[in-house]
Amino acid sequence: MQYFFFVLSIILVIITFIPLIKNEYWIFRVCDYPRLQKLVLTTICIVFLAFYSSGKEYDFNDLLLLIMVVNACYLLKQILPFTGLGKKHVQRITTEIPENGFSVMISNVYQFNTNYKGCLEEISKANPDVVLLLETPAVWEKETNSLEEHFPFYKKVPLENTYGMLLYSKLQLRDTEVKYLVENDIPSIHTQIILPGGQAVQMYAVHPEPPVPMENPTSKERDKELLLVADLAKDSDLPVIVIGDLNDVAWSYTTELFLKMSGLLDPRRGRGFYNSFHAHYPFLRFPLDHAFISTHLKIREMKRLHNFGSDHFPIFISLQYEAAAELEQDEMQPDSEDIAIAEEKKGAN
Repeated sequence: MQYFFFVLSIILVIITFIPLIKNEYWIFRVCDYPRLQKLVLTTICIVFLAFYSSGKEYDFNDLLLLIMVVNACYLLKQILPFTGLGKKHVQRITTEIPENGFSVMISNVYQFNTNYKGCLEEISKANPDVVLLLETPAVWEKETNSLEEHFPFYKKVPLENTYGMLLYSKLQLRDTEVKYLVENDIPSIHTQIILPGGQAVQMYAVHPEPPVPMENPTSKERDKELLLVADLAKDSDLPVIVIGDLNDVAWSYTTELFLKMSGLLDPRRGRGFYNSFHAHYPFLRFPLDHAFISTHLKIREMKRLHNFGSDHFPIFISLQYEAAAELEQDEMQPDSEDIAIAEEKKGAN
């Protein structure tokens, strides 16, 4: 048993620090996903290594115990910003301005899921102003057509390749476009939503390809698409919200680079993980579905909704535009290395 914890401890140290290597190959990027899981397993290893410690003289067990304590401290430092102890990126509203408020529901429905009724019921209960459904083939477009009665503005891009998108809105959509920023079969929806008070908000709905061995062995295309969207967000004169399944965790280097280059904020920071995937395996859950917002917006509410047969939980967020908010909230700033890396990634083929 002692040797088992020796081996497990060494593996945990490797997969904790391997993401520091900024390589685009999937094994380097995927190791960044299970941060909380690594902390739990590291803590278990510390307990058992302490139990096996002789207490008489330093040996390999004691050295490994020390390394694992350092490993736990490093992971804890990475995790704390996404707990209630962390600094909040986005402030909560103090005064309701109904004409400047809107809510969004983001749901990767899982293409082969047939619980259409469950999806519609969850939308009805959440009652969002905007709904983004992802992984939607033609059958999902057909089965959700009834939403048009309550969401009269929509843009549909049904696809059979797990990258279909259905965007429904109670609020007016303007200048709506479907773009293929990196790959010709992976769309993104770019549109303005018009709030009841007349303020326009620029929305980008995205679902880039993940770095997985059976689909795409590197994160090159995902990173490029996110950074191209970051440029669009940075250059926009309007308040901005980027929503979707980004196939990246909230704390990864790539997500942080995206936030720095876009000037957007992460509502999760200082609030919680809001893990959205995998819905069926509690110990293997990560925050993959996101809503990143500009400094013009403040948060009313954010919550994870009930699963209806998908491998993702839906995410609901309610926001409010405030003219003075950008003076009260600070965006992250890129340094020269961040800018150089971003430019290199955007130029990648």
